[in-house]
Amino acid sequence: MTVSRVINNSGYISQETRERVELAIAELGYVPNALARSLRFKQTKTIALVLTDITNPFFTTVARGVEDTASEQGFSVMFCNTDESQDEEAEYLNVLVQKQVDGVLLVPAVSSSESVTFLRERGVPFVVLDRRIPEVPVDTVRCDSELGAYQLTQHLLDLGHRRIAVLSGPAAVTTAADRVKGYCGALEAAGGTPLVVYGTFTQEGGYRMAQQVLSAAPRPTALFAANNFIAIGALRALREAGLRVPEDVSVVAFDDLPAAIVINPFFTVASQPAYEMGQRATALLLDRLNGKETFQAQEIILPTQLIVRESSAPPGS
Repeated sequence: MTVSRVINNSGYISQETRERVELAIAELGYVPNALARSLRFKQTKTIALVLTDITNPFFTTVARGVEDTASEQGFSVMFCNTDESQDEEAEYLNVLVQKQVDGVLLVPAVSSSESVTFLRERGVPFVVLDRRIPEVPVDTVRCDSELGAYQLTQHLLDLGHRRIAVLSGPAAVTTAADRVKGYCGALEAAGGTPLVVYGTFTQEGGYRMAQQVLSAAPRPTALFAANNFIAIGALRALREAGLRVPEDVSVVAFDDLPAAIVINPFFTVASQPAYEMGQRATALLLDRLNGKETFQAQEIILPTQLIVRESSAPPGS
């Protein structure tokens, strides 16, 4: 009982006794049995972050915000990468439930309710990150993709562009749909005709979509990439075609890139507060676990920031 009080910092114990116990723990190299403690307190002090692409710098930054916030409250984080696959997502969630994680932060691969229904039926608290689950009231932390896309498109329109193509992610993903909606709203208001290509949120997807739209006649004077990886792939296609950015084609993108990734020209972007997104989602999940929040679902929508750089200029400049 004395050792338990020292380890758990509970109950009265003299400083002399505490020091003797701590010395014995150090000499023996004793490590508390976390599994036994979780069975006693019915909490594993572990949450899971299920991402669609851990290699994307945006999600890497989100993960850091999650980990820092969880660590401050004594929680560990398990990271899972689904590669935008609903099947892999389902497999991970099944494993996480078996491992009795306390809660889940989920970036859904598709905008269906299957995964959140699975977690709800098993009593696992969760928060949806970055994307929406339409018509289902769940805790969500995301950015305003529609407004950010509108502002990016309006920036190109203000420069004089009218032939603007959007290189999107999968149509079934809400971030892709919201960004296309914002783009179409700005372009149609200016009398332009939308040119939308759907693909994947990857560099290879951006490369292939850019090749497709560059073959159109007349060729677009600007490309709107729905995320940073798509923009990188599009830049490769432009360079292979002998086209300069922004002299021949302007490029704008959702999501910023870390300064460590050197790309010239630097992209004009709608930057999302990725770290804050991870922080806010984790704080909301932990509040749910600690019973500090009501049962009414919350939706936290963070603003994007338009950052204008060298990749966008008037057409033919």
